[in-house]
Amino acid sequence: MNETLKRALSGAVYISLLIASILYSTESFILLFGVFVVIAAYEFCALVQISKTIPLIFVFLIYSVVTLLSYYRSESELYLNEFFGIDVRLDVDIPLLNSILLLITLFVSIKCMVLLFDDKVQSITKVSKYLYLLGYIVLPFIFITKISFGINNYNPKIIIGLFIIIWTNDTFAYIVGKSIGKNKLFERISPKKTIEGFVGGVVFAVFAGYLISKLYIRPNPNFSEKSILIWTIIALLAGVFGTIGDLIESKFKRIAGVKDSGKIMPGHGGILDRLDSVIFVAPIVFLFYQILNYVS
Repeated sequence: MNETLKRALSGAVYISLLIASILYSTESFILLFGVFVVIAAYEFCALVQISKTIPLIFVFLIYSVVTLLSYYRSESELYLNEFFGIDVRLDVDIPLLNSILLLITLFVSIKCMVLLFDDKVQSITKVSKYLYLLGYIVLPFIFITKISFGINNYNPKIIIGLFIIIWTNDTFAYIVGKSIGKNKLFERISPKKTIEGFVGGVVFAVFAGYLISKLYIRPNPNFSEKSILIWTIIALLAGVFGTIGDLIESKFKRIAGVKDSGKIMPGHGGILDRLDSVIFVAPIVFLFYQILNYVS
């Protein structure tokens, strides 16, 4: 099969599955990203060369427990009461839990950026590998599910809007970079990325954020200036930190000496290759939402 056709078909299946699961129900969305996080963790374990069985069990348990406590606490209590025959109460302070998980994720994100810019690092310590697995892989996937709930209830428009912005950024960064790109952005990590492409991607991402705000999130006559500002900032964050996330994954692959994180998507690589931008952006967007909620 022609490589371009293979890539197009693989991408179409991925996007269709993603959007369908997000729109169908909360459960299908959470389940799909549960599958994604396990696959991404498997790929990451292969990249940094650590055993897979125990880490994958850990990843599954962390994602499942946090999800159940965050969104299905009453159902979990009912099941446990019936199973054990006693009154079980899962009294968990969710805002406190979110804050702790966010602090861990942001700490690891900073550690990832230090790794990216440190040319001397050619290997990763075993402790750091497991720390990256937690804060770079598992917790960001949890925050992808959390930002889809906005302030209150599940809103598929939020996560679809974020993906559209990231796809716009990636697409136009490639088009602008290919057309007029001359100055390399980070040549030793990603030789094809250019400063012109980066700027072009961010500009078009911001424009996409404006259109999403006006036509999708709050279509007229409910369109508001506040919505423009919020989605413009989200687009700016996605453009900048999405690119950094892409470069960080490239750094891990360069250290491992591989081109792709996996082969599950023909022509595209692995799940981690497709989601490297959004997993780095998600905690930042979640933090932005928390700041908005606090201010308002």
